[in-house]
Amino acid sequence: MQDILINWSPQETRVAVVEHGAVQELHLERTLERGLVGNIYLGKVSRVLPGMQSAFVDIGLDRTAFLHVADIVAPFTPGSRPSSISADRDHRNAGGMVPIEKQVFEGQSLLVQVIKDPIGTKGARLSTQISIAGRLLVFLPQDNHIGVSQKIPPDLRDALRSRMQALIEAAAAAEAGGVVPANTGGFILRTNGEDSSDAELAEDIAYLRKTWSRIRELSVRMPPMSLLHQDLSLLQRVLRDMTSEDTQTIRIDSREQFDSLLKFGLEFMPQAAGKLQLYKGERPIFDLYSIDEEIAKALGRRVDLKSGGYLVVDQTEALTTVDVNTGGFVGARNFDDTIFKTNLEAAQAIARQLRLRNLGGIVIVDFIDMARDDHREQVLAEFRKQLARDRVKTTAGGFSQLGLVEMTRKRTRESLAHMLCEPCIACGGQGIVKTARSVAYDVLREILREARQFTPREFRIVSSPQVIELFLDEESQHLAGLSDFIGKPISLQAEPAMGQGQYDIVLL
Repeated sequence: MQDILINWSPQETRVAVVEHGAVQELHLERTLERGLVGNIYLGKVSRVLPGMQSAFVDIGLDRTAFLHVADIVAPFTPGSRPSSISADRDHRNAGGMVPIEKQVFEGQSLLVQVIKDPIGTKGARLSTQISIAGRLLVFLPQDNHIGVSQKIPPDLRDALRSRMQALIEAAAAAEAGGVVPANTGGFILRTNGEDSSDAELAEDIAYLRKTWSRIRELSVRMPPMSLLHQDLSLLQRVLRDMTSEDTQTIRIDSREQFDSLLKFGLEFMPQAAGKLQLYKGERPIFDLYSIDEEIAKALGRRVDLKSGGYLVVDQTEALTTVDVNTGGFVGARNFDDTIFKTNLEAAQAIARQLRLRNLGGIVIVDFIDMARDDHREQVLAEFRKQLARDRVKTTAGGFSQLGLVEMTRKRTRESLAHMLCEPCIACGGQGIVKTARSVAYDVLREILREARQFTPREFRIVSSPQVIELFLDEESQHLAGLSDFIGKPISLQAEPAMGQGQYDIVLL
């Protein structure tokens, strides 16, 4: 069974998914870092640039947003005359596109969606192709196509399309008073909707159609440069994406956010809303399951197992590696059983760490080598069983010739470490720094190079206390010898603010 705990503050929202008393997932959203992708605005075309086949659209931000001709699909112009697109469809350019000056004009109001956040001096990138994501489906109101995720096996797609068609027509007929309209809108079934029931799909269809109706209504009432739809906040995604039949309670520690979330849930997801509870305890809500301690552990490389073994997790740009070690575990009757039990426990811990740290992409697991085939099969079966509990799509292969298990986990957002941490200023993100002696020798070589180019009165070494202490003690003879060789005095200055690998040579 599952419980969801929500810790809210004006600065950030933190969500923990707890199963059987252990934290399985952590989600974080900071107020100032929330992106714009997915937001829908009623924009106003401020400038059309035929030479660039693009337009600048004011959506109420500091900088105008950018709309390229390739991102224009039958622009929706609320409450105004139809644009001249249909009359100019024959005026296509060499690339087969209708020129942008034939599709939009300055001062025109356009319904647009952000597809790329502003970066540096560049404004947001826009599209007139609206898409609204639900838990199981993506709604394309300007389309009539029913698509299925490419990750769903081909032999299942036709049956899923037929189910979708029937559900969509039923929803559209109910909305139109019993008659199926010609344009019901397009839908794409997401990967996680493959095993969903008709009731779950119908609920998602109803939510998406209701959301689109509200956007259209606002587009007529609101002035240009208004935000009409913001992609769901983390709080709302708890109800849409994280709540399932196994969820017992969703506890939140803010009265204001509880009321807001309850109102949202009762309108769009009544079943999930029924599980909401306001937490009124004196202890901070995350203290109930020591979640802050779990966050601290999830940022470290080493993960201790109850048996005495441990994991070493290393996250790199290309992939994540997990190494399993027996450590101090010697409790089994023989060596083979010790390894087997450690690997079984590791299989459970690794699956949990992937969810907890939100590690995506390629993952290589180095279990301890097992001599018996039946032990390998049981460990692999347990690993796959634990991975099946993950809401994010995972695939795991068998043992390779080198005894490694290769798997993939879909990237859904930044990992926990990338969200909470930044590269160390001392080591530059390498995780290691040069020894004080290595830095000292670098300094000596640098002084020798500088002495061949410059003739100062004195050289001064400014470095960390560890390096300066080494020069005063064990390396004092080498320092004196270099001073005699170049014919210049060398002085020392300790700078506590410097990292061990940092130094500066000052010419006096």
